[in-house]
Amino acid sequence: MELGLVGLGKMGGNMRERIRRAGHTVIGYDRNPDLADVHSLEELVGKLEGPRVVWVMVPAGAATQSTIDELAELLEPGDVVVDGGNSRWTDDEKHAEELAAKGIGFVDCGVSGGVWGLENGYALMYGGDAENVAKVQPIFDALKPEGDSGAVHAGKVGAGHFAKMVHNGIEYAMMQAYAEGWELLEKVDSVTDVREVFRSWQEGTVIRSWLLDLAVNALDEDEHLDGLRGYAQDSGEGRWTVEAAIDHAVPLPAITASLFARFASRQEDSPQMKMVAALRNQFGGHAVEKK
Repeated sequence: MELGLVGLGKMGGNMRERIRRAGHTVIGYDRNPDLADVHSLEELVGKLEGPRVVWVMVPAGAATQSTIDELAELLEPGDVVVDGGNSRWTDDEKHAEELAAKGIGFVDCGVSGGVWGLENGYALMYGGDAENVAKVQPIFDALKPEGDSGAVHAGKVGAGHFAKMVHNGIEYAMMQAYAEGWELLEKVDSVTDVREVFRSWQEGTVIRSWLLDLAVNALDEDEHLDGLRGYAQDSGEGRWTVEAAIDHAVPLPAITASLFARFASRQEDSPQMKMVAALRNQFGGHAVEKK
């Protein structure tokens, strides 16, 4: 099968290689000419036989919108666009409608696997009409992990990215739990080898996971994480998960708290704690620390 792939960064570049290893032809375009197989989207589309499948792997928002807008003018009825980035599911509905007006199909696909996906495969959650999904199925089969699991047709357009959004929200909460446990272990005098405690959890415990394995890897590289600053960015999915929970009146206390913890990590001096300290001083005469 032939595939056009737009966006050849850390994820897209490895995806291109995995698909090629499965015996498919991939024509890739990236703004960085050192990574690209062609010099423009127009050239990419021109090299594909119809019906074409073009997979978009660029940042969510304006970059995805402009790419889909350009493809809408280049592709023909019967072709399919796949958005494999981290777009918000509500954008999928808009993109599907815009492309459908020109007879072009649309599939949204949440992709998980990071830098390990090339060798291990990518977990895939995709949404769209069965007819359009079928046109992409050989590529899904090439990208997914070995075996019967690791990929799902989650539902209609938007379902793939919604499922990936919830996946990332759960990921936020799991990482926060490991981080809180690690900090508490580091704090007490009685535990003298926190790294090995984490390592002991990798076998036979109910909290063993790939994230735990990665935590041990990180501690092997820097036992007390002294080389890192306590700052964590968020890429949007955690916020969207909390917003969806509010819209649907679903309580998500752990995921919400983990998102707010990331916000707190970006503050050098917490304004909220200034007020807390001031109030404790006012009502109880508790000491405050001056700058």
